[in-house]
Amino acid sequence: MIESYLLKNLAGYIDGQWVGADSGETIEVLNPANGKTLAEIPKMGTDETTRAIAAANAALPSVPDVETRREWLEDTRDALLDEKEEIGRILCLEHGKPWKEAQGEVEYAASFFDYYAKSMEAALAPEELADKAKGCTWTVHKRSIGVAGLITPWNFPIGMIAKKIAPALAAGCPVVIKPATETPLTMIAMFQLMHERLELPKGMINLVMGSSSQIGGELMSSPDVPMISFTGSTGVGQLLIDQSKDNVKKLGLELGGNAPFIVLDDADLDAAAENLIANKFRGGGQTCVCANRIFVQKGVYKEFSEKVVDKVKALKVGDGMDDDVDVGPLINKAGFDKVHDHVKDALSKGAKLVAGKHPDELDSDKNLFYTPTVITDVTHDMKCCTDETFGPLVPMIEFDTDEEAVTLGNRTEFGLAAYVFGKDAKRAHKIIGQLHFGHCGYNTGTGPAAHAPFGGMLQSGIGREGGHDGLLEYVELQTVPDGS
Repeated sequence: MIESYLLKNLAGYIDGQWVGADSGETIEVLNPANGKTLAEIPKMGTDETTRAIAAANAALPSVPDVETRREWLEDTRDALLDEKEEIGRILCLEHGKPWKEAQGEVEYAASFFDYYAKSMEAALAPEELADKAKGCTWTVHKRSIGVAGLITPWNFPIGMIAKKIAPALAAGCPVVIKPATETPLTMIAMFQLMHERLELPKGMINLVMGSSSQIGGELMSSPDVPMISFTGSTGVGQLLIDQSKDNVKKLGLELGGNAPFIVLDDADLDAAAENLIANKFRGGGQTCVCANRIFVQKGVYKEFSEKVVDKVKALKVGDGMDDDVDVGPLINKAGFDKVHDHVKDALSKGAKLVAGKHPDELDSDKNLFYTPTVITDVTHDMKCCTDETFGPLVPMIEFDTDEEAVTLGNRTEFGLAAYVFGKDAKRAHKIIGQLHFGHCGYNTGTGPAAHAPFGGMLQSGIGREGGHDGLLEYVELQTVPDGS
């Protein structure tokens, strides 16, 4: 069992109090590196969520001014940075990603609190329009949308909540948060810090854990929750869209991805290979923005593949708490088996295994460590191209012309992230301009940052997180014509 001074209360948090499940039922949180139980958390449902919504709604009249809210964000930022090693340890143990990488995620989370603390006052200021019409002066106010329901996934246990709760609090929205049951401990640790260090109105922040259908269903059906922000699968996102119609809720959705990573024949191959490794194996490949399909132009395909293979073979796989580990375990058996299935499918259709173990040597019943794998001679009919693998698999696909790269890159219903590498900026940006992805890196594999809007096109989502646009997700615009 895990022990931490940040986990004094393995409980939910409603109306300023730590609470268990009404039923007394619990859910085990497992360490994916060894399968051992880390903790048991309350399995909450409809009734607890109803009370959390009521508490958040009751907090609305007591939401303080911008200056006080800015202090909340600054204090949370400082608390996260002060405790990044311990939060990172908790994150590593429940997720599996290396401890150093987990600490980097805590720093990433803190950057959202920092950004909105610095930018919120100007962003929320009323805007007086320059033009007069109908004998009136016109002013646009940004009003808090009200209670926000925040639903987060397991792959970034603190990064994903930071990009939601920071702008929500900045805008003056009380929140009800549901974390993934695979990784709730990091969230509990953050709530412990906020409970101890911030003077929040009761009900301003609420945490419910447990049944996705019951908690999500209550958040969606309640007229007192006008805004839902969700990060997760496209299938669940589509369900939320359907459920939102009765109350006409505002939705912010970051959904699935199938990112192309395009290497042109004039690219710096060493830099492209380094960026691919950093991008692909972050979180063990379990990120929506990591490269899923690697397209390499014919003239450099062999050379680039060899560079990638050398780097992949050098990666160290193991328990994230061990020194020098690059890649930890996958989150669970289902995640492991999906990667396993994608590799077997590709090999059965003619792909070649050039790095990693043959799938017959790997078994999720033994452990969840999937060896980083590279396959070549991949074609677009293979599962690893049509579906998001979400694991440490690098499928190498050869292409001939720039037009073919665009066509293949866009051959997906998803549009979250893409990457293009090449020295000719005009050529590369022509390709980028034809790719239907909300985030498209040029000569970099970096993901989103706090100061920039991030989100998907097509079936990868609605709305944006980060930047000025991320804050506006939590406000309603009220236009006031003044004829006096």
